[in-house]
Amino acid sequence: MNRTEQLHERAHALRLHGLLAHWSEIAEASWVEPLLQWEEAERTRRSLERRIRDARLGHFKPLADFDWTWPKRIDRAALDELMTLDFVKDKSNIVLIGPNGVGKSTLALNLAYQSLIHGYTALFTTAGQMLGELAALDSDSALRRRLQRYASPEVLVIDEVGYLSYSNRHADLLFELVSRRYGTASTVVTTNKPFKAWSEVFPNAACVVSLVDRLVHRAEVIAIEGESYRVKEAREQAEQRASRRNAARQEKKP
Repeated sequence: MNRTEQLHERAHALRLHGLLAHWSEIAEASWVEPLLQWEEAERTRRSLERRIRDARLGHFKPLADFDWTWPKRIDRAALDELMTLDFVKDKSNIVLIGPNGVGKSTLALNLAYQSLIHGYTALFTTAGQMLGELAALDSDSALRRRLQRYASPEVLVIDEVGYLSYSNRHADLLFELVSRRYGTASTVVTTNKPFKAWSEVFPNAACVVSLVDRLVHRAEVIAIEGESYRVKEAREQAEQRASRRNAARQEKKP
């Protein structure tokens, strides 16, 4: 395929019908290739923006700004490897376990963002938001449609499992979703509870053992330990405010 044919194919893929209608007149013009490049780049940018918006990522700290030195324990090599997205190709799961404020949500959001950049579909939600929404649906057809929305992305991030306790109904819904995605798509879960404590998150639910089994089979489980980074930032901000007040008081002294 020669250069002109390649350009024609690109214009056709972009559906630039006005350009194609006059192709014989402009095919050899020097401005055709830059025009196609601009159009392709702009459509790629707008597509990514739309997919990020649809994925509900919101505002988050980019991985370049993540403080790897703050957690007392974190397997950076494993997380760097996850950012290559082999787990998405393998349709395996990720579970990030650790106390509040150690960066689990930030890392999960960056995994979703990397997935979107590389052309995968992704969706971010909290466990409370998703399970509350599913449980509130009062018709089977509406529930099936909503479950399909959560089942269909190639990467689904379920944040904050363990921060609230749920009924048997919620447990059954989460089990249904994890089962639908099992072996067909990747689920990223963040939790502040070890798996043995999930019976406290879903008290009296008969499916908890099966839920954990489906989730962790063929999964990468990464434990993060440390003090809350948010507490650290709040403490530093309080110290800065106190320092400014002391300096202001010193200036006012005669």
